[in-house]
Amino acid sequence: MFRPGPKNLITDIAGLKVGHATNEAVRTGITAVLCESGWAAAVDVRGGGPGTRETEALAPENLVGRAHAVVLAGGSVFGLAAADGVAASLSARGLGLQLRSGSPPIPIVPCAVLHDLANGGDKNWGLSPPYRDLGVHASSAAQADFALGSVGAGRGALAGLRKGGIGSASLDLQGGLVVGALVAVNSVGSALMPDGKTYWAWPFELEKEFGGGGPPQSLMDLSDPAPEEARLLALGRLKPGANTTIAVVACNADLSTVECKRVAMMAQDGIARAVRPAHTPFDGDTVFALASAELALGEDLLRAAQIGRIGSAAADCLARAIARAVHFS
Repeated sequence: MFRPGPKNLITDIAGLKVGHATNEAVRTGITAVLCESGWAAAVDVRGGGPGTRETEALAPENLVGRAHAVVLAGGSVFGLAAADGVAASLSARGLGLQLRSGSPPIPIVPCAVLHDLANGGDKNWGLSPPYRDLGVHASSAAQADFALGSVGAGRGALAGLRKGGIGSASLDLQGGLVVGALVAVNSVGSALMPDGKTYWAWPFELEKEFGGGGPPQSLMDLSDPAPEEARLLALGRLKPGANTTIAVVACNADLSTVECKRVAMMAQDGIARAVRPAHTPFDGDTVFALASAELALGEDLLRAAQIGRIGSAAADCLARAIARAVHFS
């Protein structure tokens, strides 16, 4: 039987570090996932209102296809500046692409943002949004252990009508293969069934990692899976780009950029398993995939089967991470 990794965090994959930076006055923050040596990477966007940076650098048909960090940020468009802070911090440490001797290293730092501007806090920052500085702090704070819940990019997040936040989970697939996910949940849809206590992701829970509630007590609990549109409208939630689930999935296999793209696409199913509804016109659902190349896979059809296994596990990890984000918030 498969089990979570030792930490049940995305950092069970060796070489990954995660740092949060939270501004309590603004009620926002950012979360940086560092893979400093430059890992194969890709991204898949399914939501109708995304906010992203450097995603084209990860397109399989383009040149780079690697990342030195991935940033998840609050702040909507202003949060994209967090990637500037992370990139500057990594470059100052000599990390990134060295295209010419003597020139600054160029870290590739893709970013996705969520909209928390209407979720409280002092957003009167004028010409000085806090996100670049938060990026610098998150990069410096990155380590293998990190908090879940209402921290970092999840500080001002909502999941439907409940608190959202940061979640993470991992899965040891044995034979040395490890898969993990990290997510910031700020979705239109809910992570909970209409009974208000059962997670949509309950079939995927391992070792009571989000409370051990099990299945709903009654089939009546499944009678109305849609959110309460009137209440969401009143809260200003039904606006393009005002909500999103943004995530990073990772593994320690030797995937190419093209193969990372397939894993990111498959991992999107984890959002659909854990949030109802998912991928709406109002969300910016975005999933990045990273691979460390520590473990060599097979060739030909065996390799394709292994990639399918990794993608399936990534979707399960992402569903679990979403439930954990709400559980710990």
